[in-house]
Amino acid sequence: MKAVIFDVDGTLYDQRKLRLRMLSDMFAALLRHPRNLYDFKIIRDFRKVRKKNIFLSEAKIKERQYLWGASVSGVPVERVKTVVRKWMFEKPLRHLSACRFEGTAELFNYLKTNKIRIGIFSDYPVIRKLEALRLTADEVVCALDEDVDRLKPDPKGLYVAAEKLGVSVRDCLFIGDRDDKDGECARRAGMSFMILDRKQNFYRSRKTYDRIGSWINK
Repeated sequence: MKAVIFDVDGTLYDQRKLRLRMLSDMFAALLRHPRNLYDFKIIRDFRKVRKKNIFLSEAKIKERQYLWGASVSGVPVERVKTVVRKWMFEKPLRHLSACRFEGTAELFNYLKTNKIRIGIFSDYPVIRKLEALRLTADEVVCALDEDVDRLKPDPKGLYVAAEKLGVSVRDCLFIGDRDDKDGECARRAGMSFMILDRKQNFYRSRKTYDRIGSWINK
């Protein structure tokens, strides 16, 4: 194995912990401005319709995802963009460091020490998330990138990530937290993968390091 590609949400940080913190932020915002209630419906609709359309092969998903959300919520596209940017891409950043799984930085260092390249592949933009998590990778790929333009479990993002890392898909390991998306994505790409228990952290877990070590030494 020459590279490990990581999913982000639910893999590098505790998504449940983040959601609890965001619910607290949303409740506080609702107390200050009750009109924010519809913004939270917009977020729910956006997530729901995006999940519903993961198997669509339409182009320009980066823009179409907002059209999908606007159609369901009955609001202008620009409002969906503004609400999603605020509550999904900006406000969570200040909580990410506290939600990072224990041992994640140590695992990244372990891979770098063993000269294993590190890639990232996520359905959502991740550059600022990685900065907030205080993690660095050799290559970062998002499903919304122009050269991908496909949501998981479509394997195109893994192909692009492997190409950017300069390795074959057979020499990569994909680590995620959902078999229906991350596992299926890897299966379609013909890539080895590991699905983590959502309660799992990376703090020198014997099981996790043994499994990764076995791939490194193949």
